[in-house]
Parts: sequence; structure tokens; C-alpha cells
Amino acid sequence: MEEIIRTPDPVLVGAVEALLGAEGIAVLVADRHISAIEARIVAFPLRILVPADQADRARRLIREAGWGDELRPPA
Repeated sequence: MEEIIRTPDPVLVGAVEALLGAEGIAVLVADRHISAIEARIVAFPLRILVPADQADRARRLIREAGWGDELRPPA
């Protein structure tokens, strides 16, 4: 799995999950529970991970959706 986004914004996470899911890309949202417990403070951002072999495609889709500034550098 490769981390492609790290953000405290649950709305962005939901939108990216929907976008990638609609394209058949599996999404894992890491730290969802700790982020919720800690009231979404920046110290515990949500992390979006996708299979490494689909990371380039996921990044392209996210850029096309206008969220390219949220992407983390490739691993």
C-alpha cells in the first residue's frame, strides 16, 4: 500500500474514497479512529492508502478532480 494523501479533512477523505472506489481502486483510510477520538486535530491526520500498483492511476484521478495539491510525493 502507498500513502497518497494525509489530511485532517474528513470531507476530502470521503470525496477521494468515492472517486477512487467508483474507478475500482481499493482505498484504505488509516488512522480514522484515532482522528475521530482526538477531535480531528492536525496531529492525527487521516491517511489515504491505495495498492502500490494502482497509485499512479489514483494520483492521476485525484489531479483531474482538482485535488492535486493534497497529494503526497510518490514513495
